[in-house]
Amino acid sequence: MSADTRPRLNEKTGRKRTSFREWRGQRPFWGGVLTLLAGFPIMYIPYANLTIGSLTVRMATTAGAGSLIIGVLLVVLGLTMWFQPASRVFAGVAAILLSLVSLVVSNFGAFVIGFALGLVGGALAVSWAPGKPVAPEGGEPARPVGGAPDDLSGASPVTGTNGRHSAG
Repeated sequence: MSADTRPRLNEKTGRKRTSFREWRGQRPFWGGVLTLLAGFPIMYIPYANLTIGSLTVRMATTAGAGSLIIGVLLVVLGLTMWFQPASRVFAGVAAILLSLVSLVVSNFGAFVIGFALGLVGGALAVSWAPGKPVAPEGGEPARPVGGAPDDLSGASPVTGTNGRHSAG
């Protein structure tokens, strides 16, 4: 293997960035990031100690276990949005509902930080839709996953008829 055939560092990094960009475009990436980030303040703040001088303030409530469960579920839903994009609507609606419940259970949704992140992340996941495939250069347009052309007329690709018969 000569030095000329070796991939350069920039080429390797460029390929990794391109593959990550492609992976990110096939799922509700930012919805997953925000939902994942929403879980951490909801989990952490009810168990945190704030020390001001010699005064220690604890934010622990009787619903600390509920805060922990809501935070863990939001983290799991964020990962679900990334690795199971087909269930993005369920994960988004569940994230929105858990964020709303965190207002009551977890210190105003962990001081509105986790609440806001969960609402926006869930909304992004629900509203995300996969893009259409890009047409290859110099060829016919790419077909949908099923292989059938994107024809809304209802005509059969084999016979060209739409299955309706004339009455006369």
